[in-house]
Amino acid sequence: MIALADRTRVTGLMDSPLSICLLSTFYPPYNFGGDGIYAYRLANGLARRGHRVTVLHSPAAYQMLAGQTPTDAYRDHPNVTVRPIATPLGRAGLLAVQQLGYPGVQARALRRWLDQATYDVIHYNNVSLLGGPAVFRYGHGLKLCTLIEHWLVCPMHVLWRMNREVCTRPTCIRCQIAGGRPPQLWRHTGLMQRATRHIDAFLGPSVFTIRMHQARGLRGTMIQLPLFHPEPESTTAPAEVPNGGRPYFLFTGRLERIKGVQELIPIFRSMSGVDLLIAGAGDYQSELRAVAAGTDNIKFLGRITHPTELQALYRHAIATVVPSLCYETFGLVVAESFSTETPVIVYAQSSLEELVRTYGGGLMYRTPDELRAAIMQLRDDPALRTRLGRAGRAAYDAEFAEDAFISHYVDVVRALLSNKRAGRPAVSPNGGAPGSEQHLTGRRVFFS
Repeated sequence: MIALADRTRVTGLMDSPLSICLLSTFYPPYNFGGDGIYAYRLANGLARRGHRVTVLHSPAAYQMLAGQTPTDAYRDHPNVTVRPIATPLGRAGLLAVQQLGYPGVQARALRRWLDQATYDVIHYNNVSLLGGPAVFRYGHGLKLCTLIEHWLVCPMHVLWRMNREVCTRPTCIRCQIAGGRPPQLWRHTGLMQRATRHIDAFLGPSVFTIRMHQARGLRGTMIQLPLFHPEPESTTAPAEVPNGGRPYFLFTGRLERIKGVQELIPIFRSMSGVDLLIAGAGDYQSELRAVAAGTDNIKFLGRITHPTELQALYRHAIATVVPSLCYETFGLVVAESFSTETPVIVYAQSSLEELVRTYGGGLMYRTPDELRAAIMQLRDDPALRTRLGRAGRAAYDAEFAEDAFISHYVDVVRALLSNKRAGRPAVSPNGGAPGSEQHLTGRRVFFS
């Protein structure tokens, strides 16, 4: 067991606000999915606790990939300072980062904010186009990196092989070509191994994700710390349920093939008396609408941007179905559903299986028949839905709520800082042998 340092000797460290620099390629509104949302929630959650956060992000990366400027509005806490990092050569500059793994033309701006400033913590999120792994060398302070995606060990970021199956046998060059991406040169050098030596600890949202990174060659100290979902300030339900009050199951997320919505539609096409509501948008939406054409109980709601509206959708659903075919690093939808006491039905693999096995709160399936049985079981047994929903809410309160998560995060950071400032290794003062597991302020720590 790794104990937190003696509080009587580090009172100032324990009580004083932290200064944190958070690096993330995507940050709302310049954002596509979960990695940017996590960065936004982390920055503002820490700010509400009195800590000061500087965010560095790449608007050019979003604009290049999206082909447009975002229109969504996000408001940051006054303690959050957002600094866009410009890319002077535009697409060519970003391609250089993607290919070489170095900041390139973005280096000057990044060094200005990292090398010429003093932070307690430099926290790297997905920095694949913000500076690549070489940016881990910049700056001073405790260095953390969230394994928010699999980008460090997978050029496609999601361990989805040849655009058709989970990756069990890497064929990276062929996979990148099949996915329409230029092969990344830096992955065939020792850059990842050299750069990641500068990271004091990796934060893995699930044990599954930690194990997948270890299996694919990432070395270092890894701490299991989940993602989180802050409840909206108001959870008042809208006046009308989107489907006229009929019982329904909910899918919410990006409409992409890897998210598995196409596996749900045949089940609900042949099921009467219950609806499937699909909240989200994406490049697979037209194909999904075509598969669902002619059905009255499958409804596409589009992207839901208002938090209270999405929270109401969760709350009134019989269950949230999470059919992801890819390896999810965490499963934020599960935490969101748990916050409303709504159980989940998940495809039994990756972190989704880990969440349900660890905390309860839902059912799992592996085959279409098992999925149909789980849907019918929750549809026909309200007492089971209530019991699973309460288990999910208990897990949410303990692990996935903002207050719980920020407390865990700050405790981990202060423990690491106290060790590092005392001249000890940041995580393992007693030595952590490769393959071993210890604990830090109640969190599981893995060494490789």
